[in-house]
Amino acid sequence: MLDLFADAEPWEEPLAPGAVILRRFALASDSALMAAIADVATHAPFRQMVTPGGYTMSVAMTNCGPLGWTTDQRGYLYSPNDPLTGHRWPPLPVAFTTLCHRAAIAAGYADFQPDACLINRYGVGAKLSLHQDKDEADLRAPIVSVSLGLPAVFQFGGMKRNDPLQRLLLEHGDVVVWGGASRLFYHGIQPLKPGEHPLTGEYRYNLTFRQAAKSE
Repeated sequence: MLDLFADAEPWEEPLAPGAVILRRFALASDSALMAAIADVATHAPFRQMVTPGGYTMSVAMTNCGPLGWTTDQRGYLYSPNDPLTGHRWPPLPVAFTTLCHRAAIAAGYADFQPDACLINRYGVGAKLSLHQDKDEADLRAPIVSVSLGLPAVFQFGGMKRNDPLQRLLLEHGDVVVWGGASRLFYHGIQPLKPGEHPLTGEYRYNLTFRQAAKSE
């Protein structure tokens, strides 16, 4: 288990061309991140979205930033308004943008300017099936993904759904950044196993930063 190295300094683990895992990168700011998540959720509550095909996702979600990822009968889209409340999504918290900027620089994407953060909350058994992040207008920008709470198995494949998968344990404070040649690689999360984390309880949280709108 990576917990054997919980007291170690953050380190980088190459994943694929253009992709890296920044182990323990978010540990120093975990409390601030969780407080910011709670604040966002008071304005834009977590909900289990229903896909265009009628499937209720097992992961509970909310968003912050100028744009938020959501679904409707037309498909998957980014919207400035929360369809649940009718209001704008909450702004990106300073703790979020600070960490995201640091992680993007560390991974070699210093120009990354996120305008959307999808917050996922995983309970026991929740999962995210293999998919590509391709709803963004500009696919040149990377994805920055922050793991908090219970550990989960991250699947990272290739450009085709049936490409071989890497299965990697992501633990509290790990940050995955992928872009460039691996920007459209398939990825997912295996069902979350039961556990208890001192900061997040029985949940895993994931922050996924994206640049959804076309850059100038």
